Order: sequence, then C-alpha cells, then structure tokens
Amino acid sequence: MAKIKVTQVKSKIGATTRQKRTLEALGLKKLNNTVEHDDTPQIMGMVDKVKHLLSVEK
Repeated sequence: MAKIKVTQVKSKIGATTRQKRTLEALGLKKLNNTVEHDDTPQIMGMVDKVKHLLSVEK
C-alpha cells in the first residue's frame, strides 16, 4: 500500500478543538513533526480537514 508523509507546518493555536483532535489522531504533536501513514480513505479524510496546517508528500 502507498505511504504518505504528513508534516505539520503551521501552529494549531487558533484552530478549533476538532482540528486539534484530528492532528493528535494523526500523531502530530509539535510543529515540524513528521509522521508516515498508509494512503487510506480514512487518513486522507483527516488530512483534508486540516490541510491548511499540513504539508503532504506521497
């Protein structure tokens, strides 16, 4: 299965509680933190909700 790298590039200060929880569910805790996930519809849906805070590489 394809992998994606997700990096948090903007602060979660000012984000809604739901967006903060989505970042935590993705495993992102700090700025410039990078995690690797499988390219599944569930993960891509989470990434889409907070795409303004992230950078995604395939």
